[in-house]
Amino acid sequence: MDKIYKALKDLILYCLRQDFSGYDPYDTLNSPLGLQRLGKWIPAVAVQIQKRNPINIRPLLGIHKGRNPKGIGLMLKAFTLLHKIDPQEHYRNIADSLYQWLIDHRSTGYSGYAWGYNFDWVNPEGNLKAFTPSVVVTAFVADGIYEYGRTFQHEEVKQAVLSACRFIADDLPVTRLPQGVSIAYTHQSKGCCYNASLLGAETLAKGYKLGGEKAWLNTSQAAVEFVLSMQKEDGRWNYSCDPETDREREQVDFHQGFVLASLDNYLRTIGNSNPKMEYAIAKGLAFYRARQFSDEGRSYWRWPKKWPTDIHHQAQGIITFAWLRRYNSNYLPFARTIAEWTIRNMQDRKGYFYHQKHRSFTNRIPYMRWGQAWMLLALAELIRAESARKS
Repeated sequence: MDKIYKALKDLILYCLRQDFSGYDPYDTLNSPLGLQRLGKWIPAVAVQIQKRNPINIRPLLGIHKGRNPKGIGLMLKAFTLLHKIDPQEHYRNIADSLYQWLIDHRSTGYSGYAWGYNFDWVNPEGNLKAFTPSVVVTAFVADGIYEYGRTFQHEEVKQAVLSACRFIADDLPVTRLPQGVSIAYTHQSKGCCYNASLLGAETLAKGYKLGGEKAWLNTSQAAVEFVLSMQKEDGRWNYSCDPETDREREQVDFHQGFVLASLDNYLRTIGNSNPKMEYAIAKGLAFYRARQFSDEGRSYWRWPKKWPTDIHHQAQGIITFAWLRRYNSNYLPFARTIAEWTIRNMQDRKGYFYHQKHRSFTNRIPYMRWGQAWMLLALAELIRAESARKS
């Protein structure tokens, strides 16, 4: 059996045994200890310490495993892709079950379907209660539902995607800038996060394609134009900027892959050729390959810092280079190189993938949303890309 298929099979069996539930790097405030009552700094510090702790003390803190809507959305897409590659009934049954769970566990009280993380999120600037929806979680869930609907031809699924677009268009603030617009991360956000805004943009483009309003396409185009204007000469994007000061958060990591994938998804969705965007994507891919990965397929942490290697970045690298393979004939083989390195160095015998590999030790905690869901989708995307090449 091919090593990619075997790794995928082992991972699927692990996820099924866990009923797609698990811990998350950011779930510290799910503890019943009531850390949220200790002001704004202590909860934020506790989350950051626990995120870096290689010893899983969550059971001692009373934190239970749970299903994360974003993780379920990623796995919905993965099982839908697997059914398209190999139409086995159990893939369809799993996809049906995950879709229904997402519909049943959407956040309520908004203009449309929306989803958020299953844990409280806090930082010194504010806090969000569990299941407060964000553009990121909603976009990835909508993407899984969109793929599911296209594959199995459900009219109600189309309506779910359109409903998610109404949440993005009607409930999330839009910052208007000379270069375009930026869609906010949540209804409480103020900054301009590039990858988050693009996820909203590609979702609105999908909604327009399914029969939504022209205003959605206009917002989507303007959001794309703003992010394109923020690309650096070497091809990279920083993480975000403050529209009031123009100061950027200079963080370059797996979000580079997010930006590239979203730009390409937007182009594919609207079905237009755009040399300016294609040039920006090609330049961004060249930076991503040359500066953020070793030749052996190990991702670097935050450019130019090279350690640790994070499972999320490994997965995003596989997805990006497999999906955007038409930009360079070497990208699909490199996606396999990343996958093979990850399987050798970060997959446990039980099937799950470790969180991070540091220079001198490995954090072996099997986070479901952060690692398993992303690797499940990554391996499915790689198999789909390689199958398309052979056909």
